[in-house]
Amino acid sequence: MSPIPAARPRRVRGRRPRRPRTTQFFAAAALITLLLAACGSGTGEIPEDTRAADLGRQDVVSAVHEDPAISAALPAKLRESGKLRIGSGIGVPPVAFSPEDGGPPRGVDIDVSEAAARVLGLKVERKHVSGASLITGLNAGRYDLGTANLSVTEERKQALDFVLYITDGTGFAVRDDSELKEVDDLKRLCGLRVGTGTGTTFEADLEAASKECVADDRKPITISTYPDAAAHFLALRQGRVDVLMTTSSVLRYAATQQPDLRYLNEIERKNIGLAVMKGSPLAEPLKDAVNQLIKDGTYARILKKWQLEPAAVEKSVVNPPTRP
Repeated sequence: MSPIPAARPRRVRGRRPRRPRTTQFFAAAALITLLLAACGSGTGEIPEDTRAADLGRQDVVSAVHEDPAISAALPAKLRESGKLRIGSGIGVPPVAFSPEDGGPPRGVDIDVSEAAARVLGLKVERKHVSGASLITGLNAGRYDLGTANLSVTEERKQALDFVLYITDGTGFAVRDDSELKEVDDLKRLCGLRVGTGTGTTFEADLEAASKECVADDRKPITISTYPDAAAHFLALRQGRVDVLMTTSSVLRYAATQQPDLRYLNEIERKNIGLAVMKGSPLAEPLKDAVNQLIKDGTYARILKKWQLEPAAVEKSVVNPPTRP
């Protein structure tokens, strides 16, 4: 969940110069923590992107209208309230992020959940949440829906129900001056310095692969973990790591926005779901809403906007398997 690099927007006369990207652009990768080879390492830095304020302004959602046949299946309490309370992990593009202009969050999670709410005839009330507070908030009934690029796992399906809306994978990115072309197996990273998120499944996978490197009489993987995505990219720019390993969608999109950052490939894909309380009667109408978006073309427009066409699913289901 490969896109064509986005063209640089033309400068509009009279507009004040854009300020450099702050850490807000690649900050607080709560969504990543919820989920769970010679390389150039010179002193030159990857230039920072200065277009963060303009990311995701295109409106592909407001034309969506209620489908009475679908909204009629909503729980009575939701129909009466007319509101869909969403807890969203806000982290990095293209999943969900806070723009520099101080406006509401943007991203594929935001657009899909907003469009689905419109099909259901509901108005979104969104709150920024992170970590375990999203899971506990759903189970406590504080939120009707949770979005955080949540991969579907058998363990998670014991506590929550998931409505499939995209797929995502384990991806890799390097500086453009790196000699590394592909990572087809984690042991390809033996002897390299790899950056990833603290406490993620990626970190655990790297630790296991590093032990295999040592068992094969090869150098271990030097694993550097970071609490947010801003630190990931800074470490790569400064040459403190050789490779980044995290969700494919984040790295693929970042490579279209940051000069001299090169996305390599991914080694697996996982199903990603919108989360609801276990046994929630919202799951089925929400699934139908996503399928309506797929049918009327809104879904394709959302994914195209965020350069996530490879993440598309043909049909939404409740509680899909872990992998596509």
